[in-house]
Amino acid sequence: MVAVALGILLSGLIACGKSEHTFKSWAAKNASPAIEKIVIGLDDNFPPMGFRNEKNELIGFEVDLARAAAQRMGLQVQFKAIDWMEKEAELADKRIDMLWSGLAITEERQQSIALSTPYMYNHQIIVTTARSGVRYKADLVGKVVGTQAGSSAVDALLKEEALLLSLRTLKLFSDNVAALVALGAGRLDAVVVDEVVGLYHIAQQPLDYIVLDEHFGYHAYSVGLRKEDGALLQQLELALDAMEQDGTAARIAQQWFGAQTSKLQARHHPKHARTTEHPRPHLHTREGSVNTF
Repeated sequence: MVAVALGILLSGLIACGKSEHTFKSWAAKNASPAIEKIVIGLDDNFPPMGFRNEKNELIGFEVDLARAAAQRMGLQVQFKAIDWMEKEAELADKRIDMLWSGLAITEERQQSIALSTPYMYNHQIIVTTARSGVRYKADLVGKVVGTQAGSSAVDALLKEEALLLSLRTLKLFSDNVAALVALGAGRLDAVVVDEVVGLYHIAQQPLDYIVLDEHFGYHAYSVGLRKEDGALLQQLELALDAMEQDGTAARIAQQWFGAQTSKLQARHHPKHARTTEHPRPHLHTREGSVNTF
């Protein structure tokens, strides 16, 4: 059985009594005529969050969420595929206005950029194959492990220094999909990857992958902005809140995650605000049912 613990945390009310009317009033009062378009930086090979279809069109859960939010904000939106290793530099140098691509909240990141309230919780899973002999995290000792350079998986591995040093090799890839392809081809023994990406890739492949029950911890996804763009961040938060209130966020989630979105949790619940830890029960199902809060 595949161990699945995909926690989706979508937008809720920023405070009791907030409404669509409140958002529109605030936006009308605070909108800057100088800002007509935002540029969002993303990894465009991060399915199902943001990726290109057979027509080279950019699609995905986060892409649809960002488009809907920009529409609420009265702004045009442009997506820019970036080198994820250089994401903070892209933002600081104003080549983009937002980072919206599975951006995990970390203490270090909170010091340098502004982060929205989390809209999803995820964790780093270990994907392997039958031929690797890896069934537990301890079995990674002496193995060749792959992950995406600059990803949350690298941060998670660095936190377990003893295990990291015990690996035969840690291979870094430009994106998660490339790492999973290498695993399927037998060039790796395991991959540490965002759960949403790993499970989506596994569902598309005939190869029998194995997802271990053990993982490398939880993290929260948020949108990253420059710290000086506080007004833009507030406008974004209100847009996401309004999308929760009228069901837009739930409809987008249902489109991409189906039955996995049977229950949605308010973004602004006190116990979930800006934390990288998220305790929850572990469900075991081939279909990938969600762990709700």
